[in-house]
Amino acid sequence: MSIKHPIIVVTGSSGAGTTTVKHTFEGIFWREKVNAAIVEGDSFHRYTRDEIRKLITEAEAQGKRGISHFGPEANLFEDLENLFRTYGESGTGKRRFYLHGAEEAARRGLQVGSFTPWEDIPPDTDCLFYEGLHGAVITDTVNTCQHADVLIGVAPTTNLEWIQKIHRDTRTRGYSLEAVQETILRRMHDYVHYIVPQFSRTDINFQRVPMVDTSNPFVARDIPTADESKVIIRFRNPRGVDFPYLLRMIHESFMSRANTIVVPGGKLDLAMQLILTPLIWKLMKRRRQWV
Repeated sequence: MSIKHPIIVVTGSSGAGTTTVKHTFEGIFWREKVNAAIVEGDSFHRYTRDEIRKLITEAEAQGKRGISHFGPEANLFEDLENLFRTYGESGTGKRRFYLHGAEEAARRGLQVGSFTPWEDIPPDTDCLFYEGLHGAVITDTVNTCQHADVLIGVAPTTNLEWIQKIHRDTRTRGYSLEAVQETILRRMHDYVHYIVPQFSRTDINFQRVPMVDTSNPFVARDIPTADESKVIIRFRNPRGVDFPYLLRMIHESFMSRANTIVVPGGKLDLAMQLILTPLIWKLMKRRRQWV
């Protein structure tokens, strides 16, 4: 953790909705004139898309479980922690980008599923913002969450998470339903051991719960809308959280536990703005006092 060079982490599974939270943070950064260094978790994958496909095919041909992007074999956990450590100490570090789409890849003159070259974090940034799979991961040799000043978890119910992933991967990334199902199954061991435990370490969790039937996510025609959902917001340490203010500002919200508020799905952005903006103020105030 660092006063001068704070680190904000949003962590969650593939298809969980971390990108939505990222957009909210970007809006807050713009409004509050915070110069944030953006780091994408996918950029710390160890292999390109073609390389990992080859490794998975070879493993399965030998009757073994192929590696997954959820586990340590397919990621640069040590490099990610080193970035967090280095940035916290000096505001510097290295980052790159993973190219998901054809348009972005063509613009950079690279292949889809490959990486841009490593580059220096821009100088004189106010904070580092990470969004990805492993912002709070702990292994025998790595502990990324110890370096974060704010840890946000995004964890929809499992079936909703799968629906969102299926729709994203089949409609925007060109995968077949069968391929997405195989990916979900192959990732399950790593999901249980490396993704789920992170949500016990986060400061705040946002969990979207659908109010419609999602019992078979593999045949769902549509992703449940925001208005068909509730969002459960859990604070690990509720001390200092002004729950009466949140209840007044967010209509139809209620407390389900002493550290948990439930809000309508359509009010998620408002809730995030009300909750996260003061956190940014606090970090930037501490930073200015230090500088």
